[in-house]
Amino acid sequence: MTGRTMTPLDRLLDGAQRALETVLGAPPAARANPARDAAEIVLDDVERRHAAGLMRINHVGEVCAQALYCGQAAVARDDATRAHLLAAAQEETDHLAWCADRLRELDSRPSLLNPLWYAGSYAIGTLAGLRGDGWNLGFVVETEHQVEAHIDEHLDSLPAADTRSRAILRVMKADEARHAASAEQAGARVLPPPVPMLMAAASKLMKTVAYRI
Repeated sequence: MTGRTMTPLDRLLDGAQRALETVLGAPPAARANPARDAAEIVLDDVERRHAAGLMRINHVGEVCAQALYCGQAAVARDDATRAHLLAAAQEETDHLAWCADRLRELDSRPSLLNPLWYAGSYAIGTLAGLRGDGWNLGFVVETEHQVEAHIDEHLDSLPAADTRSRAILRVMKADEARHAASAEQAGARVLPPPVPMLMAAASKLMKTVAYRI
């Protein structure tokens, strides 16, 4: 808040703090939880475990999003691109907090592999960022489109009575669509065909593992 230009060391320390808060802490949301006005309906054990598995996947997705954006921001060449990435990461913090809240309500927990998810995603984000800001933003667009698609799958799969999880996911989906549109307007480049397919394959592996662990 002093207006001082951040040095590489400052960015390193800031990135380390963000990583610790995301993986080990409980970062607070800046916005109210969308589920605050939704009625809590008692789910049977099968429904509760299924809902918890899906919300754990979404929580992991937000851990990965934090890591991706922070990794990309760390090597972004343009200040405007860096600011765009960090602003998106801040909104993803809201999603992270909301998913964590819902997991607690469902008597469940986040993925035990969150440190691994974070480290891998940070490395991917850094590699994407090193290609240049246009590719950096293109990676944001593709990531957000894939997240929107899996949120749609979860909205179809959640127990019909789980209105609280649905309320959270609907707001998350709207935010992801806005992030993608903003990145496109900022000059995102379209990723070559192999990259989205590899991203989708990695996402499928993550979802399969995170549903249970």
